[in-house]
Amino acid sequence: MKNSEVAVKRFLLSLAASLAMAFSAHAGEVSVAVAANFTAPMQKIARLFEQDTGHKATLAFGSTGRFYAQIKNGAPFDLLLSADDDTPAKLAKEGLAVDASRFTYAIGKLALWSKQPGLVDAQGQVLKSGTFDKIALADPKLAPYGAAAVEVMTHLGVLNTLRPKFVQGENIAQTHQFVATQNAQLGFVALSQVMADGRLVEGSVWAVPATLYSPLRQDAVLLNKGQGNAAAAALLQYLKSDKAQAVIRGFGYEH
Repeated sequence: MKNSEVAVKRFLLSLAASLAMAFSAHAGEVSVAVAANFTAPMQKIARLFEQDTGHKATLAFGSTGRFYAQIKNGAPFDLLLSADDDTPAKLAKEGLAVDASRFTYAIGKLALWSKQPGLVDAQGQVLKSGTFDKIALADPKLAPYGAAAVEVMTHLGVLNTLRPKFVQGENIAQTHQFVATQNAQLGFVALSQVMADGRLVEGSVWAVPATLYSPLRQDAVLLNKGQGNAAAAALLQYLKSDKAQAVIRGFGYEH
């Protein structure tokens, strides 16, 4: 290799190292409380976010109600990605979040799902036939998807009949696990948990009509701790990007 080529190669390596150092110097970290139903899409978005910006998102998943209580007690989160729009609004009203930062990042869909093929019919009539021992749902006091499930059963007139068969998860992730392990024959989950690329992963499902429950508008909000954090501001903006929205739609959410 000629001396000139060696010099050019060294220059390019030096430039790449300098750019990497500059990129790293401006990179930050953001701590995010994420509604359990949004686990899979947020894990993917966080990877893309780090690749594209250098910022790292540290994620915690759980029920919105539990996160609300933790934030009230001083939990060190920068952002909340809620499973509803009420909780971020409440936190802003209570002076714990920045009201102007709130926006809807996804609209969730409720599904009745069983790991067993053929158990859940396309109209949800299985709820009225009651041909199962246990039905799982997220705790309606903590999880908006659980509250939506109660709305559906109330609307269909089966709530009191099915109540003795309830198996409650603390959040929608635990609820999905109950059905996936067949500790409950079926259960109300987020459609995003059982669909991939627009197709059912396994089992049988009823995509519950949106007319049977209140809209699951999922809002993001900047918490007080996140003010002045460039990584937090960047992630809020990134959630609105075409790349993030494509991921969100791919998991069955609307926007």
